[in-house]
Amino acid sequence: MWTIRAYRSGDRHDLRALADRLAVGRPSWRDHDRWSRAVRGWVEASIAAADEDGHALLVAERGTDSRLAGFVSVGSRTHFTGDVDAYVGELAVAAWAEGRGAGRALLDAAEAWAAAHGYARLTLETGAANQRALDFYRRAGYLREDVRLTKLLD
Repeated sequence: MWTIRAYRSGDRHDLRALADRLAVGRPSWRDHDRWSRAVRGWVEASIAAADEDGHALLVAERGTDSRLAGFVSVGSRTHFTGDVDAYVGELAVAAWAEGRGAGRALLDAAEAWAAAHGYARLTLETGAANQRALDFYRRAGYLREDVRLTKLLD
């Protein structure tokens, strides 16, 4: 049902349109506009790096009509221990494609990219309030590693 392929410049509009999907689970105390600007910036940075070595930007298309259903960016990041891990910067799926396997196909492709590039681990982050994403990653075999705590001060 899903075709996974490398990003092409003609995909830019569709990827930009999916940026707000990265705001799901935003804590209520974080400014909406700043959050939205940040996630749009992440998407733009991934688009800019799409052709660079050590980075992949992959899209999922629906097989019946080539409609873009989502995207994943993957590269590397150094853990505080010094280990270099493959890292998912963003994984976003259109609302109409949720629960239909597009996210899993993209995650599988990111894992295959990481393994092909010799990484022992693939890491990612998601919002603590994004229960759907947390359940999705748990089912895919991802383990909790770090927890960030925030206290609102008077």
